[in-house]
Amino acid sequence: MKTSINKRHLAGLLGLSLLLPLPALADYPEKPITLIVPWAAGGGTDATARTIAAALEEQLGQTVNVVNRTGGSGVVGHTAMAMAKPDGYTLGLITGEINMMHWQGLTQLTYEDYTPIAQINYDYAGIQVAADGPFDSVQTLVDQIKAEPARTYTASGTGQGGVWHLAFAGFLLDQGLEADRVSWIPSQGAAPAMTEMAAGSIDIVPSSVPEGRSMIEAGKARSLAIMAPERLDSFPDVPTLKEALGTDYTIGEWRGIAGPKGMDPAVVETLETAIEDAYNSDTYQNFMAKQGFGTEWRGAEDFGKLMAEQDERFGKIVEQVGLAK
Repeated sequence: MKTSINKRHLAGLLGLSLLLPLPALADYPEKPITLIVPWAAGGGTDATARTIAAALEEQLGQTVNVVNRTGGSGVVGHTAMAMAKPDGYTLGLITGEINMMHWQGLTQLTYEDYTPIAQINYDYAGIQVAADGPFDSVQTLVDQIKAEPARTYTASGTGQGGVWHLAFAGFLLDQGLEADRVSWIPSQGAAPAMTEMAAGSIDIVPSSVPEGRSMIEAGKARSLAIMAPERLDSFPDVPTLKEALGTDYTIGEWRGIAGPKGMDPAVVETLETAIEDAYNSDTYQNFMAKQGFGTEWRGAEDFGKLMAEQDERFGKIVEQVGLAK
């Protein structure tokens, strides 16, 4: 009799469990999502974030709020991403700087402190100068940097040790110059640096070419070359360094979406699928093509592998330019 009662109780409990609501995970997302951007509004990272956020809202049915958290050469925003609750409601538009900052002693954070979800962009570095400046080609730029005393010219586009800084320092080394031959002026991103250059305060902005588009189209800036294997379809008149100088030097910036370490795999899978659909949407692809930004997709696993590979590469560059600590 006792056994029979226990079986009846067990059956009742099982039946009751079927009526109980499923865990909140099954309904993810149930509220708006925050997407942290570690760089200033108006730059390439910000534009990419806001466009993918708009497309992602259509896929998830929830608002995706973009929040700029600038400062510390990208440390502030990346720290905010890593320190957030790993529940899928605070994500970040993580950038290649996470492969650079820890080598310079700016932070202890590395790519291993995040949950990779998807890579959505890759842009090669370009060399932008003021339209009324003294440089009419990248060869002229190199020649004048060599002819003038060290630190006669200034460059900007990100914080000290950021991707555009390291890209340009590596370019100088490639041309047989000291990595600090041109003074680097830290900024919160390419957009404010382009504004400063147009005002005459900075000589060179080695950012992606699309980040200089508005100034270029306004006749206030021009791009001398791009550090890419091939010319960009959106900027067909800008030569590669290979064409202009005969060098094979190439370098660029990746951007992707990640969350704090320890996210639930089911949430990651939901986000990865939604982000891939957003990435393939007309909203995202048309905007990126119009602006000239590079599109490159990697899912969570492959994105994690890319971050590991790039971390090793930039560690060597940081050491070469004398910024390793």
